[in-house]
Amino acid sequence: MRYASTRGSAPDVDAASALRAGVAPDGGLYMPQTLPAFSAADFTDTPGLAPLAARLLAPFFADSVIGPALPGICADAFDFACPRVRLGEADDAPDILELFHGPTGAFKDFGARFLFRAFAALGQSTDGPATVLVATSGDTGGAVGCAAEGVTGTRAVILFPAGRISAFQEHQLCCWDAPVEAVRVSGDFDACQSLVKSAFANEALSRAHNLTSANSISIGRFLPQMTYWARAALDACAETGIAPGLIIPTGNLGNAFAAVLARACGLPIGPVVLATNANATLSDWFASGQYSGRASIATLANAMDVGAPSNFERLAGLPDGQIAGVVRVDDAAIRNRIRASFDETGYIACPHTATGLEAWHRLDNDARAERRWIIGATAHPAKFADTVEPVIGKSVPLPPALQAVLERPVRCRDIEADLADLSHILATRG
Repeated sequence: MRYASTRGSAPDVDAASALRAGVAPDGGLYMPQTLPAFSAADFTDTPGLAPLAARLLAPFFADSVIGPALPGICADAFDFACPRVRLGEADDAPDILELFHGPTGAFKDFGARFLFRAFAALGQSTDGPATVLVATSGDTGGAVGCAAEGVTGTRAVILFPAGRISAFQEHQLCCWDAPVEAVRVSGDFDACQSLVKSAFANEALSRAHNLTSANSISIGRFLPQMTYWARAALDACAETGIAPGLIIPTGNLGNAFAAVLARACGLPIGPVVLATNANATLSDWFASGQYSGRASIATLANAMDVGAPSNFERLAGLPDGQIAGVVRVDDAAIRNRIRASFDETGYIACPHTATGLEAWHRLDNDARAERRWIIGATAHPAKFADTVEPVIGKSVPLPPALQAVLERPVRCRDIEADLADLSHILATRG
């Protein structure tokens, strides 16, 4: 398998090189040049997530040093539950795909754990350890920190926006031991993401620190995220005989693009609807056909506070019609949906999951009735207790894994949104 840049001005590379580089030299994102052609029958003997992941991902890492290690990587990375829960008893009730049962309570655990186990399989290059540089709007950083802790041959530097994430998310970002370093940036997520892109674009800086990425721009993040959408779709299709629709809360488009790519590989996935918060970039694009990134705005669903989603480059490279709809959900609607879902079904949703629930309720009756719909539940509601608990009038207990996070000490460094400040961070240890 060879990988090409979305911008078309960089040499093609193999999977190991794409993984190590993170971003192509021309600033583009790596995409597989060809896609495998699967059918549902190819996965009848792959129960659970790990065996399916090894089968689904094998073509993407063929002829790579990661290939022989793939079954072990998947078994280790996908070692927690991913239940599909029916929301109510009505014939058209949706399923909730709970993606938050990993060690940091967010769907990012799947991709982050796979990525760092893949780095371990690659081993340290002759140029020294890789520096994994990542920007986060909330959950990515915690998942990356947890996955990176104790991994030799790497260093993880996590940038997050000051005052733009929940108290729990900040604690979770800053509590991991070496080789993890948390950096609080004076600015929003887009400023953090811009710093990461600037660092990669600076050839001397990138070479000096062997920079690579753990954001969803990395093939090591979005490729494994195909797995849980594939598993849910295969199981739902076996139950109903119809490819299910997916409703995916999204900010940077990595999770949604993983689902689109799984469908392009032949998995039985029907229409894909994106649920966004009040950031209007994607909803405006869907309505007008014109894409225009802009500054992000802060919302209750802060992990989706993205005004210029990086993975749009990948989506734009596919044929038109990949997305069936984009539903924009403001903070008032998020609160209302959290309350209504709890009152009607007892289900407690985080603000991000609530955008997906609201998007399902805005589908017309015919669309809801013609197929099963699966809504991605992207984070545990306890991570957003300051938002959720006042709305439902009930405390949300922390699961044991998240309680253990709060018992860890924290440490981080502060910088301005300036490449010189980031260069200093990279050159020193916290």
